[in-house]
Formats: sequence, C-alpha cells, structure tokens
Amino acid sequence: MPHRPVLPHLPAALSHFPAARKTAPDAVPEVPGPAPKTAVVVGGGMSGLIAARDLARSGLSVTLLEAGPDLGGCVGAHSVAGLTLDSGAESFATRSRAVPDLIEELGLGHAVVQPNRDGAWLQLAGEDTAASAQRMPQTGLLGIPADPRAPEIVQAIGRTGSARAALDKVLPVGSLARRETVSLGEVVRTRMGDAVLRRLVAPVVGGVYSSDPDVLDADSVAPGLRAALAEHGSLAGAVASMRAAAPAGSAVAGLAGGMGRLTRALEEDLLALGVRIRTGAAVTAVGHSGSGWTVSIAGDEAPEAETVTADTLVMATDGPSAAVLLADTVPELAAARPGPGPGVALVTLVVDQPDLDAHPRGTGVLVAADVDAVDAKALTHATAKWQWLADSTGPGTHVLRLSYGRALSAADTAVQPSPVGRDDEDLFAQALADASVLLQVPLGVDDVVGWDVVRWVGALPSAAVGHRERVAAVRAAVDKTAGLEVVGAWLAGTGLAAVTADTRTRIAGLVEQLGRQ
Repeated sequence: MPHRPVLPHLPAALSHFPAARKTAPDAVPEVPGPAPKTAVVVGGGMSGLIAARDLARSGLSVTLLEAGPDLGGCVGAHSVAGLTLDSGAESFATRSRAVPDLIEELGLGHAVVQPNRDGAWLQLAGEDTAASAQRMPQTGLLGIPADPRAPEIVQAIGRTGSARAALDKVLPVGSLARRETVSLGEVVRTRMGDAVLRRLVAPVVGGVYSSDPDVLDADSVAPGLRAALAEHGSLAGAVASMRAAAPAGSAVAGLAGGMGRLTRALEEDLLALGVRIRTGAAVTAVGHSGSGWTVSIAGDEAPEAETVTADTLVMATDGPSAAVLLADTVPELAAARPGPGPGVALVTLVVDQPDLDAHPRGTGVLVAADVDAVDAKALTHATAKWQWLADSTGPGTHVLRLSYGRALSAADTAVQPSPVGRDDEDLFAQALADASVLLQVPLGVDDVVGWDVVRWVGALPSAAVGHRERVAAVRAAVDKTAGLEVVGAWLAGTGLAAVTADTRTRIAGLVEQLGRQ
C-alpha cells in the first residue's frame, strides 16, 4: 500500500475543541480553547472537493459552496439505458501517484482497474475510410514517435513523411530548447515535419485537450520534453527517454463502476469530516478585510444575498469566475484571465449490435481533423475498453462515447459552430452516422437501447503558449494576500492527475501558512 501523504497540521489548539467531561462542583472549570479556524471553498468540482477535504483533515471548519446542483465537475455519472456511466472523465493518468494516493486514502484502491490492452485506432483522411484507419502507434508521447522509421509510423505518415521525420536525428537543436516559450506544434513541425504533426500529434492532442498543437504551450502539456530534447539532441530521443523513465504499465486507469465513484467517495468523506456542503449556492461577491473573508451568496427567494464569513478562502472555480470575484482583492488576475475553453459535447450510445463483440477498432478511435466523413473528434468503445462495463452489459450490448468539439479559430467557428449549440436530436443522428463510419459496422436507430448528450462549456481550458508565465504571475499575486488560495484546472492543467497534485500542494502550503499565524 502506498505511503499516505501527511499534510502539515495546525497546532492542536486550533484543530479541535477539548473533550467535554464532568467536573466536581468545587472544581475549577476548564477554559475552552480557541475555536478552529474557518475556511470557505468556492466551487465543488474536483479541485474544490479535494481542497475542502485537505483543509478539514488539517483541523479547519470548512464550508463548500457550489453554484450547480451536483458536485464533481467533469467527474460525474449519468444513467443511460439503466446503466450508470461516466458523464465526463472515464480514467486518470497513472504517470504520477497523485490520483492513486487519493483513491487509496478514500478506500477505493480495490476498485482500480486497467483498460483493455488492445489500444485505440487512428482514423486518417482518405477516400476509403476503412483503409485509412490503423492502430494507434504505442511507442510515442502525445503522438510524437520515438522511432519515425517504425512500420506503423511509415503507414501513418508515408515514406516521405517518415524520411522528413528522421532528419530530427541530425538537425541541430537550435533555440527550441532555450526559448522562454514555444508551442508544441512548433517543436514537432521544426523537428519532424508537418506530416507527424498533422497525422499523429494533432489527433491525439485534439482528443485529449480539444485544442490545436500550435496554440498549446509545450512545457505545460509535455513537461520535461524540451529539456530532454536538449539532453539527447533529438525529439525522438527525448520521447524514448521519457517513455523509458515512466512507470511500467498502462498510462491510464479507471474505477470499476465508473469514475463517478470518486466524486461520491469524496462527498461522503467530507460529510464525515463535518464539512458543510451547499449546492445551488451561487457566489456573487467576495470581500476581504483584516478580520477575514465575506462571501455573498445569491438567494433563491430572499431579497438580499446571504453572507458567509471565514478566516480563509479557497477559490476553486474556473478562471474567468475567479478573476471576476477577486477583482477588488487581486486585480492582477484580470491580466491573466483565460479565455473560455472549447465547448465539448459528449454523446453516449447504448446499442444492441452483436457485430461489435469483435471490437473492430480496439478501445476506440482518434480522428484527424481533416477527415471529412466524420464530425466526431474521438470515439471510445467503452465496453471494449473496460471489462467491468462489458460484464455488466453482457454480449451484444455495447456502450459508445463520441466527443465533439475542437478549439477553432474565429474563421473556422463561422463555418463550424460549437457542438454545444447543436440540439440533442441532431447530435444523436450525427453520432450514429459517425460511429457507423469509424467502427465499419452499420448502426441504426433500431439498434439503440438508450442515449444521452452531455455538454461541457469551458471545461477544458487550453494551456496556451505562455501558460507557465501566466500561472506564475497569478500565484505571485495570490501569495500576497494572506488566507487566500486559488486552484483549478485553469492553473493546474487539464486532467485529474494535474488538478489533484496541484490542489494538494497548494492547500498544504496554505495550511502551513495558517499554522505560522
């Protein structure tokens, strides 16, 4: 069992009331110790839940405020055809111990499962969609190959593309490793050429980040890649070294029963710790004075907003909301306020189609942006990927998840509007058509047992070029205000592992600061 992280705790006098006990009539009564310090966490997504838990475990009296009806943000569940399925994230990265340690602490270690090893496929552009599909190469990093001459890479990018990519081995590193900021797209294009970028990296990055490699900060989405490039003299060598240093086994894992179990376990643990959880509590204003924080909550019926006071405030919202609410206290956040992330729509289909028992495209398909025959950016064959789910449905019944939405330029948006604006029936029909093409198995309305559409607006903030510098500026500004912390994916980066590690580190620092006061 992994070692449980120990957070710095407040002095005992702050962490609990003295135990009550009976005294004789003539005994000198005990003087109660000071009340525990209080904290308000604004935002009930994963960063907010984790922050509230670590604060409560450190002895603070915590109130958690969430504007929506549900907790967990992108880690949730919905019911489709009688099955409880993930409505957002379905897995977590295992390259760090951040999420596995949290899962162990919550008593869910026994539920961790590995995906099917078949792996995903890659759908590339071509007149014959079946011939243009191939298994996703397994030896790369974000689609960047460790060996551009490998047969599966040549198949994907062609002999000319492979020859160009192989020049990476002899090209001088130049300024790529020294420059303060650079996009992932520029790194890949400069070292290996456009074919690798367009046909390998872009589909992977689009599936993970819903974004274009040319706008993503290389150091944010691939930490250590440029340093390894400088050390090994080639991008292929850098990728090979980073893969060799990574822990053995699958890069991702999940929970039997779905990732929604993590949200439920966190909520149960918060309640057991005495955290006051309030959903439907939209925060409208935040004030700060020498005595602490005042948080105003919009009342559903009351003519005046309700207020909550606390010694400490943790802002665990999206970036734009944090910048607005903290405008008076931390005006520097306005300059670092991120733009809205891409709108993403997730269409879940439960189908009765025995021909899918053969798993014709492994665990799913990543789709290149120039594939005209398909609108989806990715398809996950969930019952092929997760054995626990296949066991719950039985042969012939399959769960497919198709995701829509890429970060587009203003010109692209004019001709390709966000999928969030499309109505459910339209997306359902599109998903059936796309799944039929990608899986090479015809699917009709009569095959569908149940379906649902979930929309996420701004749920995947892009780590655009300069992201690290913006985060550093935000952290420096926040650190000037005692009793304040700001966490969330807009700072930590996309993915549960990044959010978990960053939130726990920041809250540990906040608790240590409070302990010194």
